[in-house]
Amino acid sequence: MRIADLPTPALVLHVDRLDTNIDAMAAVRPGHALRSHVKAHKTTALARYIAERSGSRTFCCATLREMEGMVDAGLGDDLLLANETVDVAHLGRLAALAGERDARVTIAIDSAETLAAVARARRSGPLEVLVDVNVGLPRCGVSPDRAGALADAARSDGLEVRGVMGYEGHVVGNPDRAWRIEQLAESMARLRAAHGDVGGDITSAGGTGTFDLHDWVGEVQAGSFALMDTHYAQLGLPFVQAIELIATVVSVNRADGYAVADAGLKAFGMDHGEPTVLGHTMFFTSDEHTTFLAEAPAGAGKLIDLRVGDRALMWPAHIDPTMSCHERVHLIEQRGDDPLDAEVVDTWPIDLRNW
Repeated sequence: MRIADLPTPALVLHVDRLDTNIDAMAAVRPGHALRSHVKAHKTTALARYIAERSGSRTFCCATLREMEGMVDAGLGDDLLLANETVDVAHLGRLAALAGERDARVTIAIDSAETLAAVARARRSGPLEVLVDVNVGLPRCGVSPDRAGALADAARSDGLEVRGVMGYEGHVVGNPDRAWRIEQLAESMARLRAAHGDVGGDITSAGGTGTFDLHDWVGEVQAGSFALMDTHYAQLGLPFVQAIELIATVVSVNRADGYAVADAGLKAFGMDHGEPTVLGHTMFFTSDEHTTFLAEAPAGAGKLIDLRVGDRALMWPAHIDPTMSCHERVHLIEQRGDDPLDAEVVDTWPIDLRNW
């Protein structure tokens, strides 16, 4: 099957570009220096592919569903739920599954309540904890000066405390590299102080935007690097756009110079901006449609000969929620110079989508 034959909207993944991105990450964060974040793609097949190519079998997840799916897929060597939860029943099911599958499961905690939830769930199977530290992002995380006390309480409850994590999410997406370096240093000073009180072997932080700036933490929680999006592309990172969305032109208005494709708000994560339509200028998106200007590049003053039924290639601005909008992703290999002259070589279910 060629990608021109796919029903749309459809996500396609360039295998060669995916390989380029994994290799670029592994050159800086080899092996377990990368804790690949599953939330960026929600696909166990892609997680396995990253593990096999990079040599890293440590992963982090954002939801209990992702954790269970990874254990079920045999990818439970070292899983971290990098998120707090008080869902004792679901945690207990995960713990029981970890015991059955001999998986290593670690849960982030930042309060007495999240610690209590893990302690109760551990009756069903093996669980360990990592102390999540607030390093400047106004989200989860215990203050650095209280991290040691939380770790002591966890050990008193009989839990293994593996170390600390701190996500500088307020830093990773800024296109000013010098600013990222400066702000990262402040964030990691907080994490180092907390680690001094908590102890443990794991120091975990970061993301795609700071993967190459860390000189202290043992592992970086990067995920978007594998597929990429236009938001991260602003940072000048050594990763390429590996995923595209194919849409079909369903209407052309030649008098006013625009065309409409069949992929809109429900096909993209929009929090980082609108998608890019390759070779055209975005006009606006609505529920089921993207309307784009059909003028030739550089204001040539004539309409491109678009017809109903033609295909449009689009890049998402935020890859994580975009993946969650779709049920599958098609792996492709380019056969010629025409972007639409590519062959579908495999299809992976996005099996960890939804909650």
